[in-house]
Amino acid sequence: MVAIAIFFAGLFAILGLVSGSLEGARHLERPLLDASVVASQISLTNKLVEGSRSGDLGDLLGSAYSGCEWSADVLEVQSNKLFGVEIVLRGQERNKPVECKMTILLFRPESPGGSMEGATTRR
Repeated sequence: MVAIAIFFAGLFAILGLVSGSLEGARHLERPLLDASVVASQISLTNKLVEGSRSGDLGDLLGSAYSGCEWSADVLEVQSNKLFGVEIVLRGQERNKPVECKMTILLFRPESPGGSMEGATTRR
């Protein structure tokens, strides 16, 4: 009886580990939303213009992210061509709506004048 109890205790421990591993694998199936991907794409440009931009994250990263939408609002925050970019991602993860936000500052001296320099804001 003692040997059978030890056997089943070990068996249930192994089944618990397998279950945990399968759940971890399910979390890896679909990548988590992260606004840094869009931030890195925006940071590659030498010039920024005030206004809003949006698109499908699947166009940037591939089909694993299709259906996730991103939007970015660019606003000059200082008159020295310092721009604030607010990025918002919206999508679904594990059948739940998810929203991820990030704000970055970018210095782009080659950009045209923005609202801080008396230019009108383009939307």
